[in-house]
Amino acid sequence: MKRFLLLSFVLGCYTGMQAQQTQKPPLHGKNWMAVTGKPLAATAGAMIFQQHGNAVDAACAMLAATCTMWDVLSWGGETQALIYNPKTGKVIAINALGVAPTGATPAFYKGKGYDFPPEYGPLAAVTPGTAGGLCYMLAEYGTMSLKQVLAPAMEMAAGYPIEAQTANSIERGKKYINQWPYSKAVFLTHPGEKREAPEAGEIFVQKDLLATLTKMVEAEQEALRKHKSRKEAIMAAYDRFYKGDIAKEFVRGCQEQGGLITMEDLARWKPVEEEPLHINYKGIEVYKLQEWTQGPMLLQSLNILENFNLKSMGYNSTEYIHTLYQTMNLTFADRDFYYGDPAFNTNPAIKGLLSKEYAKARAKQINLTQNDAAAGPGDPYPFMGKTNPYLHLLQERKLLQDTSSGRKPGGFVPKHDATMLMPQGDANQAYATNKMLSNTANAIQSDNPYAANTPDSAYMDRLWRGTTSVEAADKDGWVVSVTPSGGWLPACIAGKTGIGMSQRAQSFVLDSAVCPFNVIAPGKRPRVTLTPSMALKDGKPFLAFGVQGGDTQDQNLLQFFLNVVEFGMTVQQASEAANINTNQLWLSLGGTTIQDREPRPGSILLNNNTSEQTRKALEQMGYHLTFGERTSGPINAIYIDRAHGSLWGGSSNHGEDYGIGW
Repeated sequence: MKRFLLLSFVLGCYTGMQAQQTQKPPLHGKNWMAVTGKPLAATAGAMIFQQHGNAVDAACAMLAATCTMWDVLSWGGETQALIYNPKTGKVIAINALGVAPTGATPAFYKGKGYDFPPEYGPLAAVTPGTAGGLCYMLAEYGTMSLKQVLAPAMEMAAGYPIEAQTANSIERGKKYINQWPYSKAVFLTHPGEKREAPEAGEIFVQKDLLATLTKMVEAEQEALRKHKSRKEAIMAAYDRFYKGDIAKEFVRGCQEQGGLITMEDLARWKPVEEEPLHINYKGIEVYKLQEWTQGPMLLQSLNILENFNLKSMGYNSTEYIHTLYQTMNLTFADRDFYYGDPAFNTNPAIKGLLSKEYAKARAKQINLTQNDAAAGPGDPYPFMGKTNPYLHLLQERKLLQDTSSGRKPGGFVPKHDATMLMPQGDANQAYATNKMLSNTANAIQSDNPYAANTPDSAYMDRLWRGTTSVEAADKDGWVVSVTPSGGWLPACIAGKTGIGMSQRAQSFVLDSAVCPFNVIAPGKRPRVTLTPSMALKDGKPFLAFGVQGGDTQDQNLLQFFLNVVEFGMTVQQASEAANINTNQLWLSLGGTTIQDREPRPGSILLNNNTSEQTRKALEQMGYHLTFGERTSGPINAIYIDRAHGSLWGGSSNHGEDYGIGW
């Protein structure tokens, strides 16, 4: 009887929540929908749609605009996308992530005293991917010219009223921007004054970036004058970026400031079109990128959660929160050990990891009454009919223990590699600089819900570190989900290109005991957090969804999906709904030591509105609680409403995310 009353209370609370008004209205459109992380960028997408472009054209325009607006990404970063092609009825994946440059080896970084590649500066850079990814998507699946699609971004580069978030980020990071001469010239528009960064609303001009984009358009237009096809002309712009004068200046500026990228690195790099991974969850096909991203973690989680009756537990009940957390313990442990660039892996585990039988076995490992602080990677190889070639490393991981003097909650450090914990030799200054940058980044990422609420804000910033998302759909059936990132503030600009270099090399590891699949090597892609999402129902597009937020991305996207599918929320309700976040994982970003990134077992973020009853129950189950006012992450999403022949847009109340539909 007591259980029945509790269940009735939980479901009653859920029904009330369903009826609540959202802080932002849902978006509705019949012809198209454009949603992204910046209002001006959403406007750029709308401009392209109004010129009769398709969803790919509009997504490329939004991508270009967000890169021009800095803060959480720029043109030197990386782009990851899923595209539904209505002509073939298939979802395709675009891998436009850069690779580690020549000379980027574990020995190189360890020789400078790092346990991981640095967070900022030229040595954090992989090759730029966004420009190539944009050109490839547009050439293969768009309808418009590069000139048309880049027009809004070029107008912005010529001068646009900068928003407060980016302007204030520049000001907070100015002591580090001052270290890089080309960044200083672009960002610090009032040198020597008390406030050196632009004011909110000031017209922010980027002459060098405008010149770079102009060169790309000139290459395209020259090719068209020579009677090249639309695709060939766009790829002529691509070649100028990666092999021509733009590349030469990028490499010169990178190497002048201590970076490693060469002309050969740029010329060899190419975007890759690949098959996405997918699983079926209760009749819905859910698509993610391959294991060079963290995306399969969401697929693994759904496979495990399919073994539980989530709806009967009730939205954000104690039982539901515990089941989610324990599931993510297992799937993050697998992510942190088995994921990495498949092009460098001769013994991939992904087929076993996505096996329904493996998920059932993992589900049986869940302790229903206590947090499992020792949850580790599973062994998927038997589910593929193979023997695990990494058993010796798995056994080493079981011996990992906390050596950090009683910090609570505890973490893990490789026992055999404890000497890596201290900076070595001349690396002390580099270590100190990166530590200061980490602390500054806490303030810079101003959407971060943890920054003002926790005593360890540097750690929480690394967990949450931002990017943006781009979602687009049109009446003809094209659907696009993009999660671009890299080159965020404080960014190091490469020469006179106006292009901020990526900082994604920090997502590599230098020790195989941490992750044998993700050890840095020249030409290799790091395992990234960036993770666009798409779902099909009855073979037709159902949802496109994405979010910013580092290691929290697939945590929030998992809960968004369940909010829609299990609890019947609209995309706007699901975008705003309170989620939980776990810290029991290895961080993918930030820090220079093992201790900066090690897991924090039982550490959980809850919404401020979590009941006292739930708080006490979770504490008794071994959790360490932190709280935030908004815990959904800046989710952007599109729901394709086939019953009414329309599109719904959801745009989080979390930050600057914005959408427009028609």
